[in-house]
Amino acid sequence: MSSILIKSAHIVNEGTTTVADVYIRNGRIEKIGSELQVKADKEIDATGLHLLPGLIDDQVHFREPGLTHKADIWHESRAAVAGGTTSFMEMPNTVPNTLTQELLQDKYDIAAKNALANYSFFMGAANDNLEEVLRTDPRKVCGIKVFMGSSTGNMLVDNEKALEGIFANAPTLVATHCEDEATIKANLAIFKEQYGEEGLTIQMHPLIRSEEACYLSSSKAVELAKKNNTRLHILHISTGKETALFRNDIPLEQKHITAEACIHHMWFSDQDYAAKGNFIKWNPAVKTASDRDQIVKALLDGHIDVIATDHAPHTIEEKLQPYHTAPSGGPLVQHALQALLDMVSQGRMTLEQLVQKSAHNTAICFQIEDRGFIREGYWADLVLVDLHKPYTVSKSNILSKCGWSPFEGHTFTSTVEHTIVSGQLAYTGGSLIEYGAGQRLLFNR
Repeated sequence: MSSILIKSAHIVNEGTTTVADVYIRNGRIEKIGSELQVKADKEIDATGLHLLPGLIDDQVHFREPGLTHKADIWHESRAAVAGGTTSFMEMPNTVPNTLTQELLQDKYDIAAKNALANYSFFMGAANDNLEEVLRTDPRKVCGIKVFMGSSTGNMLVDNEKALEGIFANAPTLVATHCEDEATIKANLAIFKEQYGEEGLTIQMHPLIRSEEACYLSSSKAVELAKKNNTRLHILHISTGKETALFRNDIPLEQKHITAEACIHHMWFSDQDYAAKGNFIKWNPAVKTASDRDQIVKALLDGHIDVIATDHAPHTIEEKLQPYHTAPSGGPLVQHALQALLDMVSQGRMTLEQLVQKSAHNTAICFQIEDRGFIREGYWADLVLVDLHKPYTVSKSNILSKCGWSPFEGHTFTSTVEHTIVSGQLAYTGGSLIEYGAGQRLLFNR
């Protein structure tokens, strides 16, 4: 591996911002200090730039294997790196669903060849694969994914005995998608009766996949976790009501139950459906402006612990279908950091809070080994940003395979200038450096 010297960066790390140099050798941060006198294979003048730990995205859907017409690890990991995300954790609702250890290993094998970012993959839980779930290695796998709501294939876990078995025996963190299926079905039936299937519109989405559906499922997951002392992580909180389920009175390291907020639930509201339509159709749904603001507040006061994207691409053609057939999900990983930096520029959070929630806390939450902080001895997963260089999203600069973004046409206040993954320069000056810098994440468990 080559060595890199970053000069005069504004380093945002562990609650402070300081100007210093960073020397990287053999993939790791060897020295942080002022005016370092060392020789390096590459030197980056970071004067005026801010150096952050690379974002760690604990929820993406890169669609490989089986759905590669929408996305794949090669394309999406490059979009991630171009956006300053240096590590990702990918979900099991691919085709076939990741319900055996052998299928899980297949995904790791693909990533070892094609991922430009660091990677881990969730093991999927179903109603009938507890034996496979229990074989999961907590040292090498980020967690177990449980869909407690509508999902793909055989992955809706709605059998009470199966849920108890998973929560009581999971060898590692259990991450849940929480929406109550019975409530959603009942709501959908009411709307269909009133409007007919063809009369359903995107504006009805947050009413069908309602606050009640989310809260019922999330509260059930919390109850199960408390009963079984499960290490529970609830994904993509979409309502203000749910935020009260979580604690902010103890350190993150002591929490057994944690929660995640996603970019789209902090950025959009139901008022945006008129302009964006199915392109902001997600599960759980984007809800009210009040929900959005309560989620951001809960993130900053410690009820919600981490930020992610739930990056889940579909093709433009799929998204242009009528509401009732258009799939939920969209590409976000390339522009997550820039969206958060816009929130910083708007005064909605500080740079230090951004770093805490998108890198430090994710590393703590998942017990990731030697990543998520700018520390001597840690892997060099870093991003340099120019906070004063605007960047407009257009089809020509979108790297996700699907070729579109809900941010298309938006001008962000900042630009990602350089991304370093495991000590290798992977993105610089608008260009990707095409070799596999990504490494498998390991966990201190």
